[in-house]
Amino acid sequence: MNVLRKHYLIILFILCLACKNEKQPAISEAIKPSENLVEDAEGFSLQTYPGYKILKVQTPWPDAENAFTYLLYSEKEDIPENAEYDVALQVPVKNLVVTSTTHIPALEALNVSEKLIGFPGLDYISSEKTRKLIDSGNITEIGQNENLNTEVLINLDPAVVVGFAINASNKSLETVSKTGIPVIYNGDWTETTPLGKAEWIKFFGALFQKDSLAAETYNSIKTAYLQAEELAKTADDRPKVIGGSMFNDQWYMPYGNSWQAQFIKDANADYLYAETTGEGSLSLAFESVLEKSQDADFWVSTGQFKTYQDLADLSPHYSQFKAVQEKNVYSVSLATGATGGVIFYELGPQRPDLVLKDLIHIFHPSLLKNYETVFFKPLSE
Repeated sequence: MNVLRKHYLIILFILCLACKNEKQPAISEAIKPSENLVEDAEGFSLQTYPGYKILKVQTPWPDAENAFTYLLYSEKEDIPENAEYDVALQVPVKNLVVTSTTHIPALEALNVSEKLIGFPGLDYISSEKTRKLIDSGNITEIGQNENLNTEVLINLDPAVVVGFAINASNKSLETVSKTGIPVIYNGDWTETTPLGKAEWIKFFGALFQKDSLAAETYNSIKTAYLQAEELAKTADDRPKVIGGSMFNDQWYMPYGNSWQAQFIKDANADYLYAETTGEGSLSLAFESVLEKSQDADFWVSTGQFKTYQDLADLSPHYSQFKAVQEKNVYSVSLATGATGGVIFYELGPQRPDLVLKDLIHIFHPSLLKNYETVFFKPLSE
């Protein structure tokens, strides 16, 4: 009897162990992340793990040698053991400092503008909503992005500083980081496609645990952009277009693989430098541009000129271009905020659908007859 009981207990133990193993997922399954929540941007990824998220910024600036990994965890969760990261950040963040105007529209779209407590160069901010916060003293001036007032910034004691940098050398942000204030980098400006730039709203959505709202907002922008692109394809003509402007005897023109060139292509126009590739801008002699582009139908520019007289003052040779002769020059410099900030540089990256509609209205006015441009305005006399 004892032998039978012993065998019975052994069998029972094996069955219980089998049941237990069947119910418990493997460790690898328990920590398996979600799919990357980013669709079109190439500079960052966002994955959800049980209890935390991993936000990885691959291109904080051009030619960055290393990516930055940010672990985002909530107050009720512990930082996982053996996790590899550069900065661990508790979310939702209670407040923050941002360093680029391109960050402002995302905060507004997520309804967290009041969380912004510091910014370098407040006059560059154009949004009426955020300017009200500035005027009421809720947002502090912290110098210029290249030369932050680190003393003021440190005294603000933000939960996080969202940095903008053109290379790995940023002594101001390094100083702030050494005080224990978390610094994370946003590289939205390195994206080369309109939708890629706009998707960085998900970067801020993760910081405030507003991932669903960020995704919903982005999907709405993407849908509007793709619809506008399809509308542009119905145009009967395809005008020739140039961009850029002269500076110190060189004409700086967007490369054909730039986000500016992508807008022109998607607006169903022929960008005359579409075959070029590179980072930054083409640097061309005036004679070269005149030879290739004298008969361009339109000139859309991010230059500082606002009138045709400005063009004449800069160079009388501009008058040789068909676009100037026929008054088809458009600039973003005429749409500014209350303190002179150019709205395009702030809102344009977040709302590529509006940029595209502007250009469709300019190149194919019959397709958007009652549309009023937001960014690109015709030069005045």
